[in-house]
Amino acid sequence: MSYRVGIGYDVHRMVRGRPLILGGVSIEHTHGLLGHSDADVLSHAITDAVLGAAALGDIGHHFPDTDEVWKDADSIILLHRVMELVDAAGYAIVNVDATVVLERPKLKPHIADMRKKIAQALRTDMRNVSVKATTNERMGLVGREEGAAAWAVCMLEAK
Repeated sequence: MSYRVGIGYDVHRMVRGRPLILGGVSIEHTHGLLGHSDADVLSHAITDAVLGAAALGDIGHHFPDTDEVWKDADSIILLHRVMELVDAAGYAIVNVDATVVLERPKLKPHIADMRKKIAQALRTDMRNVSVKATTNERMGLVGREEGAAAWAVCMLEAK
């Protein structure tokens, strides 16, 4: 088998008046993330990791923030579209491991739902999707609750 690995990172500013969506799950909070799409940092980091593993560019190449078609787009739908490209390129998901970094709210009650939505978009079993959450220990923009970030790693295998 042939394997490929990709890494993804995303960060968005926290603002009032926007929903907080992570891994395709809407989470009750006083602030949401600002971006051209739904600003789902978790889905964006995973999307970039998947695209990177397949050497298919990045999220900005496929869904530019200059294109109104993607305004307020559901990032899980974008991940579905990326998997169509990955499938056409002859690859399948082995696994994804992702970490969301934000001070609050606590994400533990939402992790299973995130994993389920991400796994469906990736055309894989939930066992192949890991989502973790951590804080930034009150340091930097995430620590001051000015934003949220996410990191992801993806392994693909040739079909």
